[in-house]
Amino acid sequence: MEFSKDISFVVPLLNEEESLPELVSRIRTTALGQGWNYEIILVDDGSTDGSWAAIQALAKEDANIHAIRFRRNYGKSAALHCGFEAAAGEVVATLDADLQDAPEEIPEMYKMITEQGYDVVSGWKKRRKDNLFTKNIPSKLYNATARRVTGIKLHDMNCGIKVYAGEVIKNIEVYGEMHRYIPYLAKNAGFSKIGEKPVQHQKRKYGKSKFGLNRFVNGFLDLMSLSFTSKFAKKPMHFFGFTGILMFLAGFIMTAWIIAAKLIHQANGQPFRAVTEQPLFYLALLAVILGFMLFLAGFVCELVSRNAHDRNKYNIKDRL
Repeated sequence: MEFSKDISFVVPLLNEEESLPELVSRIRTTALGQGWNYEIILVDDGSTDGSWAAIQALAKEDANIHAIRFRRNYGKSAALHCGFEAAAGEVVATLDADLQDAPEEIPEMYKMITEQGYDVVSGWKKRRKDNLFTKNIPSKLYNATARRVTGIKLHDMNCGIKVYAGEVIKNIEVYGEMHRYIPYLAKNAGFSKIGEKPVQHQKRKYGKSKFGLNRFVNGFLDLMSLSFTSKFAKKPMHFFGFTGILMFLAGFIMTAWIIAAKLIHQANGQPFRAVTEQPLFYLALLAVILGFMLFLAGFVCELVSRNAHDRNKYNIKDRL
């Protein structure tokens, strides 16, 4: 895989007209100070203010600035996906446009990629300049859960400032709202050397935050979805079939036991309840039906998986 730039800066943005000149200036100063052959890719995610006009003005001043503009707001994952597709850097850095992420942090993270061999380096905002109850505490709970589920020991999975080896972003697909879990996507693609670096977190200088508490709920749901698909996307029968068989057998055994107990009591002249009068019978019947449906769902998912266009898509590291 050939790259024409030392580094690509990918910046997704939404209504950040005021912060763009300062951000671009700081990125340029950082890149020139390091002697990098660089590019800045600004992805306007459907801004309704003067962000695009500001981008056009900046691009006229610097030929290293490229931009993508969405017709409407699609979300950060879509912006990063398009930015990654356009990036030509051997190293790719992402940061938010609100100036809470400092471009001056990137040189050290760049060295971790190029000199220490990391695939992904994530920022870690050890001291957040956010509200304790609406962001700090939910963020700690979210990150603790993410570490447990993904097995990646990052303190701040959702930090906006990250640096990647160019090969990483060309071998993953960011979709939905999965930008929070790019390190996990990279791990699933075979890029296992993932590290982090403490970074300074600044208070927002212009505008207001685009995120609310609902992002934490959505984040947990996305994490569960990603965890499931990473394990069973190519082998759905292993989950649905196994679970279905367990439920079917449990229901069948309960049904057989209820019927057998009734017949034994009847044969010995002991009091007995009709099978249909026992709530456990209906629970057993439900388990049998659900078990059969789960097994059938696994079978159908297996057929879909076997006909998927990427069923034999694998990331190959080297060839001789």
